[in-house]
Amino acid sequence: MKKTALFPGSFDPFTAGHLNILRRALTMFDEVVVAVGVNQDKRGFFPMEKRLDIISQATRGIPGVRVIEYGNLTIDTCRELGIRHIVRGVRNMIDFETERSIADANRRLAPEIETIIIPTAQEFAHISSSAVRDILRHGGDYSAFIPEGVKL
Repeated sequence: MKKTALFPGSFDPFTAGHLNILRRALTMFDEVVVAVGVNQDKRGFFPMEKRLDIISQATRGIPGVRVIEYGNLTIDTCRELGIRHIVRGVRNMIDFETERSIADANRRLAPEIETIIIPTAQEFAHISSSAVRDILRHGGDYSAFIPEGVKL
């Protein structure tokens, strides 16, 4: 039986830290579905098509990765796809507390779906999508923050 996890996020843009979490999730799951959603609390920087393209560039040649767009509750997407695990990455304790609260709410709504929280590797802990967006806005060199070979 194939074990699949959902790795949801706005990924605006997908960073080297996201790729680190994805690669590590693939050591636990046969397939990881990267689910790109719209966070209503954030103003989008890249349009959805560009975010999907960036992730496709970053994951080209990595077996077991599928990229989708979604627009409903994460647990509903899991149910629609028959997925019982959600993967989330955290950089620090603030991220952890936020993700734990979301995992607790998801568990209350969908007890059959489990959340796996993976701390990012130390060398990526300083990377955030918002930092990359700020660098882009100001014309800086963002190359150290995104996966190798990705063209923004």
